[in-house]
Amino acid sequence: MTAELDDVDLMIIHELQADGRMTNVELARRLGLSAPPSLRRVRALEEGGVITGYRALVDEKRLGYEVVFFAFVHLASQAEPDLAAFRAAMREWPAVRECWTLSGDIDFIIKGVAPDLRAFQQVVSDLTAVPNVRTIRTAVALEKVKDEPIVPV
Repeated sequence: MTAELDDVDLMIIHELQADGRMTNVELARRLGLSAPPSLRRVRALEEGGVITGYRALVDEKRLGYEVVFFAFVHLASQAEPDLAAFRAAMREWPAVRECWTLSGDIDFIIKGVAPDLRAFQQVVSDLTAVPNVRTIRTAVALEKVKDEPIVPV
């Protein structure tokens, strides 16, 4: 759909990424449109799969998750059923906040959270016990330098 996006669509995406709680009236004002065409365009972006949802961004530490970590997972088998089983396990695990399939030596990278180091160690132990996991390397995050959950427009 990127070829079909015009400057107004890109402005809508920019504005909603900055403030997803903005009313349609406010969005229309910022775009220089009336409310109905603004709403039609937002709905078209949603239906076209460009805008996939809305969510609140929260501070994990204020919710009691003091440890943010990354785990680099190498599986023993990369057969599709084994990859699918690992993906399914990660989707169900609350401590896992992001999981990406990678190319190269590492099969998956996981971003996770834990309330403390003891809980982090338990997550790593549990992750090691997942079927087909060959090796895991972990790194505890020390400082968030940048976290932009938006796409540059």
